[in-house]
Amino acid sequence: MFNKVLVANRGEIARRIFLACRELGVASVAIYSDADRDAAWVRAADESYHLPGVTAAETYLRQTAVLDIAQSCGAEAIHPGYGFLSENADFVAACIDRGITFIGPGPEAMRVMGSKAASRELAQAAGVPVVPGVDGAGKSPAELAAAAEAIGYPVLIKASAGGGGKGMRVVWSAGELADAAQAAQSESHSSFGSDHILLEKYFTEVHHVEIQVLGDLHGNLLHLFERECSVQRRHQKIIEESPSPIVQFFEAQGVDLRRRMAEAAVSLAAQAGYVSAGTVEFVVDPQGEFYFLEMNTRLQVEHPVTELVTGLDLAAWQIRIAAGEPLPFGQTAVSQRGHALECRVYAEDPARNFLPSIGQISYYQRPSGPGVRVDDGIETGAHVTPFYDPMLAKVITYGHDRAEAIRKMERALRDTAVLGVTTNIPYLLAILGETHFQNGRTPTHFLQSHMADWQPQPDPTEEELLAIAVLEMLQSGGKRGSSAGVNGETAVQPDPWNEVGAWRNV
Repeated sequence: MFNKVLVANRGEIARRIFLACRELGVASVAIYSDADRDAAWVRAADESYHLPGVTAAETYLRQTAVLDIAQSCGAEAIHPGYGFLSENADFVAACIDRGITFIGPGPEAMRVMGSKAASRELAQAAGVPVVPGVDGAGKSPAELAAAAEAIGYPVLIKASAGGGGKGMRVVWSAGELADAAQAAQSESHSSFGSDHILLEKYFTEVHHVEIQVLGDLHGNLLHLFERECSVQRRHQKIIEESPSPIVQFFEAQGVDLRRRMAEAAVSLAAQAGYVSAGTVEFVVDPQGEFYFLEMNTRLQVEHPVTELVTGLDLAAWQIRIAAGEPLPFGQTAVSQRGHALECRVYAEDPARNFLPSIGQISYYQRPSGPGVRVDDGIETGAHVTPFYDPMLAKVITYGHDRAEAIRKMERALRDTAVLGVTTNIPYLLAILGETHFQNGRTPTHFLQSHMADWQPQPDPTEEELLAIAVLEMLQSGGKRGSSAGVNGETAVQPDPWNEVGAWRNV
C-alpha cells in the first residue's frame, strides 16, 4: 500500500478521496489555488500545498507544477478525482515517467476510450451495439449532409473528445446542419483542442443508463450493475439513481436488459485492457434496445449511488488496485440491495437558465439522519467563485425501495440550508414531486418537457415576514401579562412560569 497520495483535484471529490485515504491508513496531500486557500476541503488533508493562480489553467491543470509538488512531498501516487487531469493520457504518461503511480487506467486505455470515435470502433469490434452514425473527421460539409440524410433527422453532432455537453448540437433539419457543425467544431476546439466531431442518430425518447466496471492488475474485471442518469439539464446530469427505473421496467416485461448491458460493458472494458474504476454509458430506446455512447475512464460524480447499493467503496478500491491488490471477490459475490438516489446541489438559478450564482455562503447546514449521505466541500463562510464548477454538494439517500429513497431525499433537501447564494434545491424538490419522475418515466428530455416553465415560490411579503416573526415570538415563549406602566406605557409584568428553566421538581 502507498504511504502518501496526492489528490490532484478540489472540492467535494478531493475531500471524498482524503476520507478513503484515511480509512486505508494512507497520508493525503491537497493542492489548492489562491481562490481555495481557505476552503474546508483543504483542511481535510494531512498536508496541503499552494498552486499560485485562480483559474483551472493556472492551477489544477498545470501538470508540471502538480508533479513537482508530488515529488517534493514524497507522494508515491496521484489520484485525479474527476474533471481536470483525470482523463488526460499525457498526464498519466508523465506520472509514469516520474515514477509516480497514477490511480486510474493506463494511458493506452485512456486514449482509446477517451476518443468517442476510437471507442466506437472498439465497441463494434467487441460486438457492442453502437448508435447509427459516422465519423466526421475529414468529411466536407456536403459529405456530412449526405450522411445526415442517410441516418435520418434529427441527428446529433458531438465532439469526439471531452464531455459535459461541450461541442454537442442537436440538428432537426438539413438547413441547420452546416451552422451547427461549425459551432460544434469551434466549441470542441476551444474546450478540448480538437475539432474532431461525430454525427449520430438523435433519439428523441431515450434513457441514459450506465454500467460501472471495476478491474484490477491481475486480469479480474467485473461490473457493479447500472445507474440511471437521464435527468439532465444542458446534457449534464443532476439526479442519478440505482437501480435504473427503465431497466426495472423492461426486466418486469421479460426483457433481459440488465444482464446484456452489463456483459457488453465488461466485454468492451476487457477489449481495452481496462484497469481501475470506469463507466460505460448507453442509451436505452422505447423498445428496450441499448446502444453504446462512450466510456468515462475515471471515477464518476455519481459513484456514491453504486457504493450504497453494492456496499463497495469505489474510491478505496481504486487506491488498492493501483497499489497492486487483486479484487478478492468475483462477479457472483456482488449484488444490488435497496435503492439509492443522488441529487447534485449547485450554486445556480434554474429559473434564469441555470445562471451560476457566486458569493459568500453566509450559512450552511447539511442534512443527516438514517439513509442520508452528503459529499461536500463547503462550510459556512466559504466563497463560491466563478473559476470552477458551481457544484457545492451531493446529497445521497438510500432506502429499501425507490419510494423510500425519494422520501428520504425530499426530507434531506428540505433540511439542507445554503444561504448567501442561489441554489437549485427548490428545483430538485420540484422534480422529485413531479408525477413522471415519481413513476420513473424520465427520458433525457424530461426536464425540457415537464420543467421548462418552472419558477420558484415567490419570496415572502413584508406582511408574511411580520406574521412569521410574531409566530416565532409566541412559540418561543414570549412574556405574558402586562399592566399600565408610568406615563401610560405598557409594562410587561414578570411571569414566573416564563422565568423557570428546564429543570422541574416533579
